[in-house]
Amino acid sequence: MTVETILAVTEQDIRTYSEKMQEPGWMTDFRLDALAKAAELPMPEPDKTNITSWDFLSFPLHTIESEAYASLDALPAEIQSLIDSDNQKTLYIQRNNTPAFSSISPELQEKGVIVTDLHTAIREHADLVKKYFMTDAVKVDEHKLTAYHAALVNGGAFIYVPQGVEVNEVVQVIYVQDQEDVSLFNHTLVVAEANTKLTYVENYLSTFETATGQANIISEVLAKDNAKITYGAVDVLAKGYTAYVNRRGIADRDAVIEWALGMMNDSNTIFENVTHLVGDNSEGHVKTVVVGRGDQKQNFTTKVIHWGKHSEGQILKHGVMKDSASSIFNGIGKIEHGASKSNAEQESRVLMLSEKARGDANPILLIDEDDVTAGHAASVGRVDPMQMYYLMSRGISKKEAERLIIHGFLAPVVRALPVEGVKKQLTEVIERKVR
Repeated sequence: MTVETILAVTEQDIRTYSEKMQEPGWMTDFRLDALAKAAELPMPEPDKTNITSWDFLSFPLHTIESEAYASLDALPAEIQSLIDSDNQKTLYIQRNNTPAFSSISPELQEKGVIVTDLHTAIREHADLVKKYFMTDAVKVDEHKLTAYHAALVNGGAFIYVPQGVEVNEVVQVIYVQDQEDVSLFNHTLVVAEANTKLTYVENYLSTFETATGQANIISEVLAKDNAKITYGAVDVLAKGYTAYVNRRGIADRDAVIEWALGMMNDSNTIFENVTHLVGDNSEGHVKTVVVGRGDQKQNFTTKVIHWGKHSEGQILKHGVMKDSASSIFNGIGKIEHGASKSNAEQESRVLMLSEKARGDANPILLIDEDDVTAGHAASVGRVDPMQMYYLMSRGISKKEAERLIIHGFLAPVVRALPVEGVKKQLTEVIERKVR
């Protein structure tokens, strides 16, 4: 049965929420325009996944107000484990839809670096937010879900690095959900001006088993000339969400964006990660790891689009499917006309641990320029029996041998995460999901 695309909110709901958040008039108008577009625009059509019966629009509550955390010591243990408390000076935590903890090192404050929640940024840094928020990387009118997100955004973070500043510490953002009916319309906006460096890590952590809300999450990552951004993320959204996750980046001349993404959701998920290599000598490197279980359905589209000359794009995706989970892995390397001397490479590997599990790897190269290099590799299969034999011949049980092979298979992405606590979290989540 097809779900009717009836929006769960009205124009008055949007006005009331915007007024409550003390937003400037331009943001209220922005939301209302997006809501009108959401009513008319079509749903996205992810390749090889039929989402006509997925309900992305209805939810019980738009906003849940939660208590803030008084200090790091007041954080639940599972959140504390994600943080290097001795060295993590710059940190923002959102609890459900409430900014719950925030700190920024004096060194970054002196250099003009901004790390704050999105609502504060809209009020206090309006010129910057208005300039970059859904104006380039992600457009409001792409489809119904981008417009719906723009109308309903109820959380997120703004990270801004001024020109010439190198951030030599990790900036960490944690989105924790501890109420089942919370909906996440989070927007993360990361802007690194020319000649900068930033390492950013975010975590989504659901502390319950089954959600009743929605997850419509967008990140925009903008690397200006000669900027380098390392963006790490581990998503652990509970079962029950119908999740739309969209992370996009734009790299200007000599800029680099490196993604390390652990997609550990238990929900049905449509995931999109696109990097535009706009400037000459720009680079985009994507490492993604996925574990699916139960009966969840997921679609992952990773795309690197080359516009600038001598641009370098690499995609590495490793997935593990068990039970009756199914996932589509679309990898797209596109070299536009004029992007000469560019290189597009990708590799997708999927392990299936049970008879009913399904994983499809679809590597695609779209080349509109002659003087380039490009290549792809893809495989879908079961655990290598020769590897199993080798380990078991040395006294390791079959179960432990399979576990070691899986961890080795996923290690390239786990190693790429820049925070030890987050690496540990991803390793533990992988262990729990494949056990």
